[in-house]
Amino acid sequence: MLTREDSRYANADDADLFLDRNKPSYVGGLLEMANARLYPFWGSLTEALRTGLPQNEAKHGGNPFDALYSDPARLRGFLHAMSGVSMGAAQAIAQQFPWSEYRTFIDIGAAQGALPVQVARAHPHLTGGGFDLPVVGPIFDDYIAANGLQDRLRFYPGDFFKDPCPSADVLVMGHILHDWDLPQKLELLRKCHAALPPGGCLIVYDAIIDDERRHNAFGLLMSLNMLIETPGGFDYTGAQCCAWMKEAGFASARVEPLVGADSMVIATK
Repeated sequence: MLTREDSRYANADDADLFLDRNKPSYVGGLLEMANARLYPFWGSLTEALRTGLPQNEAKHGGNPFDALYSDPARLRGFLHAMSGVSMGAAQAIAQQFPWSEYRTFIDIGAAQGALPVQVARAHPHLTGGGFDLPVVGPIFDDYIAANGLQDRLRFYPGDFFKDPCPSADVLVMGHILHDWDLPQKLELLRKCHAALPPGGCLIVYDAIIDDERRHNAFGLLMSLNMLIETPGGFDYTGAQCCAWMKEAGFASARVEPLVGADSMVIATK
């Protein structure tokens, strides 16, 4: 974490990059959420494994996101953590996907807007924004304004289980699909398919588990975290996601690695 030269200490390179709150590469929000929320819930892992029930704010019934989104301070901390966990993948998607072939994009379940900001910074010809629950709007707008991109990115309010997804050339869904059970996963994929024009793409990224379920330990642990956090969520393999996308109507789907444990699955309508 630290380097020392004579009697002077400084941040090590990784700490300087990832743990400085004043830098866009800061990922410490995830550690802050783990400390404030996840640590006590993981203390009930044995009960979760025995019962199959979540162990978080919704332990005694209800939707875990209702509890999170009803508390402004907790919501802001959660969305900040989502930026931390998504930043590396967002930067990789901004570089790897052929954005020059498209004009518009929308991040479904955008949280603060980390991915829209990274993509818009890298590709000045693009416009778009983020779709999330209305309560997220002011937090998204603050983040976009802080990055000087309010002329190209805007917030789309809605509930992706109650409302149609907004239309764009490319839709992105990051660290969202694993929150839900299989029928809900398929419902979200079908809604994205309906919102895309012919030739449009859906990018889904998560800690995609390798097809043999042997190597991506982070993805397997994240699936346990979904057991702790949600009534039916689970992480999944690339082959599973490709099969679901084709079931939802997409013509083709492929998996591409990003950074760390994350990969993206790209489906074309």
